[in-house]
Amino acid sequence: QVQLVESGGGLVQPGGSLRLSCSASGIIFSIYVMGWYRQAPGKQRELVAVITSCGSTNYADSVKGRFTISRDNDKNTVYLQMNSLKPEDAAVYYCKGNSSPRDYWGQGTQVTVSS
Repeated sequence: QVQLVESGGGLVQPGGSLRLSCSASGIIFSIYVMGWYRQAPGKQRELVAVITSCGSTNYADSVKGRFTISRDNDKNTVYLQMNSLKPEDAAVYYCKGNSSPRDYWGQGTQVTVSS
């Protein structure tokens, strides 16, 4: 059974930081492209960052320079370090694992940015 479990969300003030984690089981994690997506109320889910099996990364323009995606294949975990958070970063953040044609999603973790 495949499971992706996100953690690390919460309430943070503007300018603050959070680190999200996504722990995977039931897949050969090292071969999967892992991504973080987010969905704010009333908006479509959007890609935040992605990391390939060999460690190449790509980011949405809105988070470049503030967010960092990384992975630890020994721990079957992908991380999203979020710095300089803005109110517009508030959303439910989802982890996705992809090894074509399979996609797996986590249940999401809420990030709230407010003073």
